Amino acid sequence: MRILQLSSASTLGGGERHFADLSNALAARGHEVYAALRPGAPLRERLALTDANVVTLPLRNALDVASASRLAAFAREHRVEIVHAHVARDYPLAAHAVRLARGTRLVLTRHVPFALNSLHRLALANVSRVIAVSAGVARKLREQGIFSSDKIRVVPNGVDFDHYDRALEGFDREKYRRTLSPTARLLVGTVGELSETKGQEDFVRAAASVVRREASPQRGAPGVEFLIVGEDNSEGQRTRRRLERIVGEEGLRGRVHFRGYASDLPRLLAALDIYVTASRAEAFGLATVEAMICGAPVVATATDGSREIVEDGRTGRIVPVGNVEALAGALVELLKDEPERERFSTNALHSVTERFSLKRMVDETERIYRSVLA
Repeated sequence: MRILQLSSASTLGGGERHFADLSNALAARGHEVYAALRPGAPLRERLALTDANVVTLPLRNALDVASASRLAAFAREHRVEIVHAHVARDYPLAAHAVRLARGTRLVLTRHVPFALNSLHRLALANVSRVIAVSAGVARKLREQGIFSSDKIRVVPNGVDFDHYDRALEGFDREKYRRTLSPTARLLVGTVGELSETKGQEDFVRAAASVVRREASPQRGAPGVEFLIVGEDNSEGQRTRRRLERIVGEEGLRGRVHFRGYASDLPRLLAALDIYVTASRAEAFGLATVEAMICGAPVVATATDGSREIVEDGRTGRIVPVGNVEALAGALVELLKDEPERERFSTNALHSVTERFSLKRMVDETERIYRSVLA
């Protein structure tokens, strides 16, 4: 098949890793895969596509008619059969391009749980399929009623297990941990773009509660340090500045460390004693699956996405969204119980291997493409 993947993303998050993994795997299977990106998009570095198969467009917003026209021309020139858009602001643009190209089918992936605008009902009338990355996202799409239910499919994200095996080959965990913090006895970390939605403030306040409990040998887990991994794309890095201010107010300097973007994410995750996702809304949680692959026990807030990945009490712990003390309590209990951490780690690896392979994700996406073309 001839497939054009479209994304105007200017940062590199879970949705963009999905985009790259899907595109590269489809190309490896012999499909003719193209990508439309913004100039300088970091996503380009993750794509194993030739320059001839990548087109750069301004992709300014949903009303960028000039980009839609150029996209349609590219699709006609390369006889593209499927245009697959991954970012909400690209959906109307892609729909217009498909109308101009004629004979091309439109597929969308919804990576987040937030509502679409009601104006999308008309703009996206020509969509063939909408892929939701979780059952929770599919449920919200059906509740909105913008797309008919028969067009919605659930395809959970998949992870390239071989990539993690290669990244962790010969990994010296203790040596690597000393590069993160030479003084930490235990390491707790969270990964994601710095934002209110990802819940890093709740993570910091839970860390403060954990540290306060160290004064009581019966309640505490001494020697714990905390990592916040992820970029801040807010204006003037105001999110990170706010988090750093809270770290100072809570007396956590030297205990909470900011890492920014992690190019060695598999090793970082494998070095953690506990991985935390404190998100207030999560469609899927790709980093959670990655942490489970790398052997890090997980404590997650009860978002739709996390509840589809983590089985409470078997593959990790689930705590209420926004409940800092519940999060801190779960961390303290798990930090003091190494056998329980090992049990979660073992169970989680079996679970994600069975449910979230890249092969399964690509197989299911291929079937959707073929059904659309049929």
